Amino acid sequence: MTLKELLSNDDHFAANSGCVLEDIGEGFARTTLHVTADHLNAGGVCQGGVYFTLADLAIAAVMNSHGQLTFGVENNIVYVKSAKAGDTLTAVATEVVNHHKLPYVDVRITNQSGDLLCIVTGIGYRKQVSLPVDE
Repeated sequence: MTLKELLSNDDHFAANSGCVLEDIGEGFARTTLHVTADHLNAGGVCQGGVYFTLADLAIAAVMNSHGQLTFGVENNIVYVKSAKAGDTLTAVATEVVNHHKLPYVDVRITNQSGDLLCIVTGIGYRKQVSLPVDE
């Protein structure tokens, strides 16, 4: 099983929310989501947890891309612009620091027009446990 298969199959919340892990490499990941009416808040725009879930899946892919079990311990999220039903969100996560214990990742979420919607940063805790995945 690959890391992409593990995260795609076993992260049930992200999958049930509509998040798709499109691409993953060492220190890089891209996730997407098509915004539907089910993703909207009472104000008629994309609910903040949707952005976070999309970014969280990308962060997990990046932090675990080195083959060691890594869990998120802190995230920061900044909402720049709202998405609406019909938009397609893309989260691109890149590794900023590949620390042996505390990796740091930056995520930029854009819509189909390339407009920046959200910025998420994450810090993880890397355990001394290998992931049971193939490269």
